[in-house]
Amino acid sequence: MCGITGIVDLAGTRAVDEGVLRAMNASLSHRGPDGDGFHIEPGVGLGHRRLSIIDLAGGRQPLYNEDHSVVVTFNGEIFNFMEIEAELVRRGHTFRTRSDTEVIVHAWEEWGAECLARFNGMFAFALWDRRQQTLFLARDRLGVKPLYYAWLADGRLVFGSELKALLACPQVPRRIDPRAIEEYFTFSYVADPRTIYRDVLKLEPGALLLVKRGAREARPVRYWDVPLEGELPQPLPPAQLQEQLRARLQEAVRKRLVSDVPLGAFLSGGIDSSAVVAMMREIGAGDILTCSIGFSEPRYDESRFAQLVAQAKHTDHHAHTVEAGDYGLLDRLVGIYDEPYADSSAIPTYRVCELARRHVTVALSGDGGDEDFIGYRRYRLFSGEERIRRLLPAAVRRGVFGPLGRLYPKLDWAPRILRGKTTFEALARDSVAAYLHGVSITSADLRARLFSADFRQSLDGYSASEVFRVHTEGRTFPDALALVQYLDYKTYLPGDILTKVDRASMAHSLEVRTPFLDYEFVAWVAQLPSAVKLHHGEGKYLLKKALEPLLPREVLYREKMGFAVPLDVWFRGSLRERICDVVRGSRLAECGVFQPRVLSTLADEHSSGRRDHSAALWSLLMFDGFLARHAAAEPAPAVPMPRLATG
Repeated sequence: MCGITGIVDLAGTRAVDEGVLRAMNASLSHRGPDGDGFHIEPGVGLGHRRLSIIDLAGGRQPLYNEDHSVVVTFNGEIFNFMEIEAELVRRGHTFRTRSDTEVIVHAWEEWGAECLARFNGMFAFALWDRRQQTLFLARDRLGVKPLYYAWLADGRLVFGSELKALLACPQVPRRIDPRAIEEYFTFSYVADPRTIYRDVLKLEPGALLLVKRGAREARPVRYWDVPLEGELPQPLPPAQLQEQLRARLQEAVRKRLVSDVPLGAFLSGGIDSSAVVAMMREIGAGDILTCSIGFSEPRYDESRFAQLVAQAKHTDHHAHTVEAGDYGLLDRLVGIYDEPYADSSAIPTYRVCELARRHVTVALSGDGGDEDFIGYRRYRLFSGEERIRRLLPAAVRRGVFGPLGRLYPKLDWAPRILRGKTTFEALARDSVAAYLHGVSITSADLRARLFSADFRQSLDGYSASEVFRVHTEGRTFPDALALVQYLDYKTYLPGDILTKVDRASMAHSLEVRTPFLDYEFVAWVAQLPSAVKLHHGEGKYLLKKALEPLLPREVLYREKMGFAVPLDVWFRGSLRERICDVVRGSRLAECGVFQPRVLSTLADEHSSGRRDHSAALWSLLMFDGFLARHAAAEPAPAVPMPRLATG
């Protein structure tokens, strides 16, 4: 795993400012502590930070073809590189290294942008072809690896693995995008392709950007999408389906065990990470090192289940207990994520990466299992609501449940059976709007009260619902569950889960590999009927049945806990004073986004126990931290450096 940067003049061949390129690259040193590398030619500068995983001696980057006319800087892993290399050798290409990176330059020479169809991996890369005067940027299908880019006013394109790399370039504008703020306070992250800055974009998962010199602009092109549309295949008998699942997951795990450095696995005690460890054992992996984080707060602690799996699979298990008040990372998290990001599970994720890096350089994780197999609790709730939506016409639902949703009190303090307000509100909406309402950390009504009149005007009618509309417009799905599963693949997975893991792991120079997000495995699972994933209210039904011979039932059939932290307790206890200082402080009051009176009301209602505003308060806390860094940030100075070698 590595970090990449670049400055490419696509309007001409003006000299690259090497000091700026080095400053951009230095900002990513945590992603690649094992060295850096640069390529400079007229109008082109590529940088690389290396975390050595494969071919420790020969895999330095940027890396070239035989005559140095094609050069690439690459972040990630191509897991099937040996098969591709063998085919390219048969076609006459010569390889100088054992690195998966070299496959990219030769595959480009042979197949052009179509080479992406052959890569199975997690990647973000930039390739420059001097003969064709063409820049080729690409990101993997599911968005495991990030890539940010910006067009400058003078025709240059700058890019990097993290937003901080682009902000090290003084010419990148830092104008905050109001639409990004609306998305952040809806989802807890800024959805691809937007960033918090209106002039910087993320390349979306499964997309490429191909630009020939002389072009002032180019639009990204999608080269792959999750195949959740269309006809479902003929159903197989349950036993055969379970056997196929085990075989396909084993293969996805097997591909991810290639490494020249120590390798282990996260083991939370949940089904997905336990499944990965079980598959490692099934395919004959040797000593398996596993890591888990436990919590001193019992309702968040899964360590007992992690220990059960570790004993059953005979792993070398390392566990660490995090105290319930482990929020000392707040300021650190703001710096890690660069733009507002409010998933509080970033704290335990950071800690488990910290623990793993003491022992290994590569760790396998269970990320993606919930998206693949409809595992989140919200899917079960949505499925129940959807049955009612199918029975009652929209006009009836709006007429009955709309008023109920408006009139029914928000009883956050009451037993779950009495908390009907959100359900009534969802039933009055269509499927997409209801799902958006269910996943939002602040409702549209709350945002309308929270945001100032001037800020609402700056949105010019924009709503975060546009994020979902763009992904669903013109598409058909076998059922409503497939629709919302697709939405999570496009938004929550890359925007929240994979962003969280990438930044937390890279902060410790740890590579994380995700077998459940092997694109061939995802494509197979996506074509299965929703009924075998969510069966009679049991999420991950097929996965659990397939794993019954391999894992304890106590692990498979228990209530999902998630990787959460006790925000509600923190904001009524040890963080009460801090959140009060933040919501009543000058930074939020003067930024022009909020109604100060509503900020205070949120803190007061939560503190009294009348309402649970923990998600909203956490998002405000992290946004305040972002504003502090944004206000203090100055463009990084260009660092004078000796002349760099050309390729």
